[in-house]
Amino acid sequence: MDEKLLSREALMNVMTKTPFGRPLTATLMKRAEEAQAPVAVDQIDKWALFRDICTARAAFGLSDRALTVLNALLSFHKGQVLDAEAQLVVFPSNRALSTRAHGMAESTLRRHLAALGHAGLIQRHDSPNGKRYAARGAGGAIAHAFGFDLRPLLVRAAEIAQAATAAQEAAERIKRLREAISLMKRDALQMALYGRDSGVSADWDRIDGQMLDLHRQTRRVLDADALDVVKGQLEHMLAGLRELLKTEEMSGSHRQIERHIHNSKEDSSDLEPCLEKAGGETCAPSEPDRQGAPPLPLGLVMKACPDIAPYARHDIRHWHELVATASEVRGMMGISQDAWTAAGRAMGPEAAAVTVAAILQRVDDIRSPGGYLRSLTEKAGAGGFSPAPMVMALLRAS
Repeated sequence: MDEKLLSREALMNVMTKTPFGRPLTATLMKRAEEAQAPVAVDQIDKWALFRDICTARAAFGLSDRALTVLNALLSFHKGQVLDAEAQLVVFPSNRALSTRAHGMAESTLRRHLAALGHAGLIQRHDSPNGKRYAARGAGGAIAHAFGFDLRPLLVRAAEIAQAATAAQEAAERIKRLREAISLMKRDALQMALYGRDSGVSADWDRIDGQMLDLHRQTRRVLDADALDVVKGQLEHMLAGLRELLKTEEMSGSHRQIERHIHNSKEDSSDLEPCLEKAGGETCAPSEPDRQGAPPLPLGLVMKACPDIAPYARHDIRHWHELVATASEVRGMMGISQDAWTAAGRAMGPEAAAVTVAAILQRVDDIRSPGGYLRSLTEKAGAGGFSPAPMVMALLRAS
């Protein structure tokens, strides 16, 4: 008889449906029956299947640590392909399994093995004494084995593939929603700035508060339905802002608005330490700015404070772009122009921008961003503050 068929037939004869040293539950009995159902596919690349499980892990209630254990179990199966007619029981010791699971503690290992069994991806076959091993016949073929059966992966292969496809589609939908929300948040901020600077009559403090609340909502991990709600709120806000600005334009003050914005841009350049030269070269900051500049690369700041990026008109690649974006975002957080100007004078414009970006990143934890910035400004005036520790703390937290 073919060795594959012999091994499988021998295994079927010794299969156990009750665990060793653990109570029998309805779930364990159900999973044991499911494990013997007809396979969805006869053969499959085990690593392709594993990637699908990683993609669909939420559907099976698996953590990344459980996936690490599954990866280790698959590594004990010889060959690239899982074959329904081959020996699919792996029987590593806890020590060997722990080593391949990057040194995972045995208690943690047991917990995640249980999770894999509960999810119906593996089936345990315990020996009379609970040890894992394989006994071989006279010809060297495996007569029976006790350990973890990988056959349930073949039984549920079609379900796993469908779950992976659904997860990818959901992730793509969430990605598109977040992109749309980021653009809408930026539009709302720019329109609010436009309206405030032009003197349009509106409750701008209330509008700023609404924008900040929406920003806080988008910082959380939201599903597609929740993001749809946020998107609807932003659409409503943008419609209101457009109506406000449309009314103002109809009043005949459009030229005054343009002149005011042009002057505002000129004034804001005082806080920009380094404008690009015509040839694309970046000029060096003046001596006062160099003293106030944070001792951090801009890329590191953006990695620690990514929440400010969607509000920028372009990708933030130079310090003056971060300064300009912080100058616009600060109003949404209730930081007054006076507080922002004072921070720029005491810290230097770059350090003030980094501080505002860090405050935005932690806005859920700060009751009064404006008051907090003023407090830091006072410390900076006395030489007792640098934004570098704030940035490093955010990096560690992420």
